[in-house]
Amino acid sequence: MPKQNELMDKAEDVADQVLRYSKHFMPHIARFCLISTFLEDGIRMWTQWGEQRDYMNVSWSCGYFLATVFVIVNLVGQLAGCVMVLSRQKVPIACGILFGIIGLQTLAYSIIWDVKFLMRNLALAGGVLLLLAEDKAEGKSLFAGLPSMGENNPKQYMQLSGRILLVLMFLTLLRFDFTFMQMVQNLIGTALIVCVAIGYKTKLSALVLVAWLTILNCYFNAWWNIPDYRPMRDFLKYDFFQTMSVIGGLLLVVAFGPGGVSMDEHKKKW
Repeated sequence: MPKQNELMDKAEDVADQVLRYSKHFMPHIARFCLISTFLEDGIRMWTQWGEQRDYMNVSWSCGYFLATVFVIVNLVGQLAGCVMVLSRQKVPIACGILFGIIGLQTLAYSIIWDVKFLMRNLALAGGVLLLLAEDKAEGKSLFAGLPSMGENNPKQYMQLSGRILLVLMFLTLLRFDFTFMQMVQNLIGTALIVCVAIGYKTKLSALVLVAWLTILNCYFNAWWNIPDYRPMRDFLKYDFFQTMSVIGGLLLVVAFGPGGVSMDEHKKKW
C-alpha cells in the first residue's frame, strides 16, 4: 500500500509539471479540440452542400426548401459558434448555438435511437457545458437572494454535469471480449472514468484518459488512410473529430480542475 501511494504521488507530480509548463496554452488547445467537430461538420456542410440537402430530403421527405434550411442552419450555426468560442466573444451565446446544433442533429439523423451515437452526442454536450462553465463568472448563487458559501455556485454544478456527460464517451469504448488484455483495459478505463466523474485525482485521471483516447482515436479512426471515394472515410472522419471534442473537454478539466463539487475539493476541507 505505501508503495502504491508513492507511485500515485509521483504520477500526480508528473501531471502537475505537465500542467505547470502548459498552463498558458492548454486552455487554447482544449477549446480548439472541443470545437473541432463543429468546425469540421460546418466545412462539410459547405463542401457537400448538395449531398447533405439530398440526404435530408430523402430521409424525411421534407422537400428541398426545408432540407436547404437545415443545411444553412448547420453551416452558419456551427461556423459562427466556433468563431465566437475561439475569439472568446459572446461565449454563452455560442454555447447555446452549439447545444442547439447537437439537439437538431440528434433528431434529424435519428441518433436518439442509436445508444452508442446518443452517448457520444451527450459526451459532446458535456464538453460544451464545461466550456460554458469556464466562461461563467464565479460567485453567483444557485438560489437568487440567498447567501452563498460557494457550494451553491451554478458553475460548480455545470462542471459536475459536464464531467459526468464526458465519461459517456468511454462507455462506448468498453468491449466485452473476455480476453486478458481487454479485461485489463476495461478495468483501468472504468476506474479512470469513475475518478473523473466523482472528481477524485481528477487532473491525473483526465490526463491519462486524454493520452489513452488520443491513441485509440488515431488508431481506430485513421480516416486519412481511406480513399476519398469510400463512404467509410466520412464516417471515420466524423468519429475522429467528435472524439477530439471530448478530448478537448477533458483538457478543460485538466486545465481548470473539477470544480467545487468533487472529492478533490472536499479533501482540501478535511
